[in-house]
Amino acid sequence: MRIRSTIAVLAVCAATALLLTAPQSQAAPARATPPRCAEKALTIRAKAVPADPRVVRVGVTNRGARACVVDRVPTVTFGGLDGAALPVPRGGGGTYLLRPGVTAHAAVRTIGDPADPQVRRADSVTVAASSSQWGATFTAARLGTGSRVRVWEPVTTWWQATAAAADRALRVS
Repeated sequence: MRIRSTIAVLAVCAATALLLTAPQSQAAPARATPPRCAEKALTIRAKAVPADPRVVRVGVTNRGARACVVDRVPTVTFGGLDGAALPVPRGGGGTYLLRPGVTAHAAVRTIGDPADPQVRRADSVTVAASSSQWGATFTAARLGTGSRVRVWEPVTTWWQATAAAADRALRVS
């Protein structure tokens, strides 16, 4: 029994040594990172929550044939106003994998207190899946927020697998 065990260990060691000394072209292939999603392969949607027009649900769908990545947090800006919605939880660097035909969801709270005297009003909201993309612009009327979107200290969730998960992430913050 010991001879067989010793031979098996020697065989594994020899195979490992060959793999480690093999030229890079013959080594086991590394897992490739999926590419960034092309903007033309994405469909972006946005709609205010009827029961709470301070909250906008957004989604991005990969219409491409291969998996790709977007920023972990959507870029949400408000027509003519400076800045973008801040991520909750804080941080948010990195990417989110979108498989073909899959939709990721996020929730955006445009304003905490509608009576806040510092409230601003925007005609539109622009949502991009990655900060390097133009994204899609939605008018206030198309979103369902009336003639304007009220904005003050907006926040957005990270991309989530479901709209319910995005809603939960927004309520927790």
